[in-house]
Amino acid sequence: MALFKYLMRINQADLSDEIMCACSGTTRGQIYELVMQGKDFEAISRWTGVNTGCSGCEWDVQVFVNALTEMKVEVKSTK
Repeated sequence: MALFKYLMRINQADLSDEIMCACSGTTRGQIYELVMQGKDFEAISRWTGVNTGCSGCEWDVQVFVNALTEMKVEVKSTK
């Protein structure tokens, strides 16, 4: 639930514009779209290059992916 609350604090502009991985230039919006397609952290890393450079983004990206995944599960279970 904490991850879901974290995700809800992020406004929509951040999703499309904020760079989460400086090495690959990957944005929150790109990661959001990939999670919505069913990709996990490892797949996103392979697809975008996230966490393959300095690895400084690993924690932030992992928390974001976990929050999005949790949100998807909660939305599916309420339908």
